[in-house]
Amino acid sequence: MRDTRHLAGRARLPALLLCAGLVLAGPVAGQDEARLVVSSEAGEPLVTLPMPEGEGWCLEWNHSVEGFAVLDCYRHRDGRMVLERSHLPDFAAGLDHIPGRGRQVSDGEGGYWIEDLDEPVPGNAYRLRVGSLAVDHRLVVDGERISLSRLAADRAVTLRLVTP
Repeated sequence: MRDTRHLAGRARLPALLLCAGLVLAGPVAGQDEARLVVSSEAGEPLVTLPMPEGEGWCLEWNHSVEGFAVLDCYRHRDGRMVLERSHLPDFAAGLDHIPGRGRQVSDGEGGYWIEDLDEPVPGNAYRLRVGSLAVDHRLVVDGERISLSRLAADRAVTLRLVTP
């Protein structure tokens, strides 16, 4: 009597190889859609988020002296990473509005937004030296926060909008 387990394994092998070939030949997940990628200096992806046309995100961090949250908000617009606006809760060190660069608007709580910045980011990417957990650089997307400081404190990362 023959061992049917051995034959069953042989019959499955060509099917498995065919399936593996189809998976490998097909598009890699996310390659056909725009995404925001945060990668290490070595190019290793640390965060990858879908970022369709028109969607946006903010980079939020705690001011190193005052400790309050500061925001720079970006949008995927026409295949470009565009800095749209910034929120500054105070006129603390380094947080002045530059006349001619956007429009300063009160946030109603003692701080202000700089609206209408509309500055395309060259090359759809920028490097960021991620701060310690006290600074806690974080991505804010749809109200969710992802701490870059937990992933790469005191290291440089690149934030890049990758478009198909």
